[in-house]
Amino acid sequence: MFSHIMIGSNDIARSKTFYDAVLGALGAKAPITDDKGRLIYMHNGGLFLVTKPINGQPATAANGGTIGFACDSRAQVNAWHAAGVASGGTTCEDPPGVRESGVGKLYLAYLRDPAGNKLCGLYRVP
Repeated sequence: MFSHIMIGSNDIARSKTFYDAVLGALGAKAPITDDKGRLIYMHNGGLFLVTKPINGQPATAANGGTIGFACDSRAQVNAWHAAGVASGGTTCEDPPGVRESGVGKLYLAYLRDPAGNKLCGLYRVP
């Protein structure tokens, strides 16, 4: 359904440290940096980009927005969360754990990146 996700950052170097860690926990390689200074992470057919806003205005986090990253196991969700906290992110919502939902059991962990974007590591419990 999605071709890519791009988020804004006011501090690309700080974002790189954070996303190298959390996306590395999912198996992603280091990003490509394009001629505009954008970070481009490629993994499992998806693109995740970090950029300074093209319009020159400050980057802000979406209120109510969440970006979810698919994980292969509870252990990978926990590694993703730990990598984020160790790399400048902050935990938010409830601690990592199982949540019941209309689509079944989900093992979730939430973080805010250094720019305030809300992220979720998600594993669908069989």
